[in-house]
Amino acid sequence: MSRLQVVSGKGGTGKTTVAAALALALATEGKRTLLVEVEGRQGIAQLFETEALPYEERKIAVAPGGGEVYALAIDPELALLDYLQMFYKLGGAGRALKKLGAIDFATTIAPGVRDVLLTGKACEAVRRKDRRGRYAYDYVIMDAPPTGRVTRFLNVNDEVAGLARIGPIHNQAQAVMRVLKSRETAVHLVTLLEEMPVQETADGIAELRSAKLPVGRVIVNMVRPEILDAADLDLVRELPRSALARSLSAAGLGGARRGGHAEKLVDPLLEQAGEYAARYALEQEQRSVLGHLDLPLHELPLLAEGMDLAGLYELATELRKQGIA
Repeated sequence: MSRLQVVSGKGGTGKTTVAAALALALATEGKRTLLVEVEGRQGIAQLFETEALPYEERKIAVAPGGGEVYALAIDPELALLDYLQMFYKLGGAGRALKKLGAIDFATTIAPGVRDVLLTGKACEAVRRKDRRGRYAYDYVIMDAPPTGRVTRFLNVNDEVAGLARIGPIHNQAQAVMRVLKSRETAVHLVTLLEEMPVQETADGIAELRSAKLPVGRVIVNMVRPEILDAADLDLVRELPRSALARSLSAAGLGGARRGGHAEKLVDPLLEQAGEYAARYALEQEQRSVLGHLDLPLHELPLLAEGMDLAGLYELATELRKQGIA
């Protein structure tokens, strides 16, 4: 199992939710996971129903079996100060640069610097060990940028290493890329059973493979329950309207006591069945597309009660059942 699990997906697919559920799923039997946020949206804090995350690693949940989930919201400006202190021992001079606005300039204007800092901080957590030589975290899960940007985001250190031929920046970029392009890393893509997210997932996988970044799994999120299967839909299509009306009447629906006739319910029911059949066909078609990507495929259910902390634990349990953790 790769120690750095990167989770991406088209906007609206619930990638942050899946990343959080994965962190809980992996934190089993006393293991420790670190859930890293790089987009500054504080989505992790909202999911775990806690206050906004500071720029420090903080325990936010305990998983079944005693595992622990920590979280870190990476601040690019503070990460750059860490970087300046680590490689150039600037200390107070780095803080002075921040006051002058140089830090803000570097993280918002200078090409690639922000992404280098974000990926570098996550990879540092992957490599970090305690005094006894054990890894600080068994797994690091990164809630990464959306599918359309994730390849460039992860590959930016390669570009920086090429620009800076020597020195600490070059060495840091190379060290990060050694982690990101190794077996230690897996990039998972989250999608829905809809045409646009599935197409973006396929395109994203092609880009990741072209950049020689390790693709992990495809996770289909918010899957609706199957009410009717293909055989049931065939029966609905073949059932005469009169027979359907009689069945409704026999069930006590649409009778005189309800102020109407069973026949009046036939058209709305058939319309609903038609809409369901169209959606069912679309979802089956998208499953087929995903099946041709030659990657492990997992499905997470749409939670009827909406997403809350209990729902997050439910999704984590489902991921464990499916063997992803």
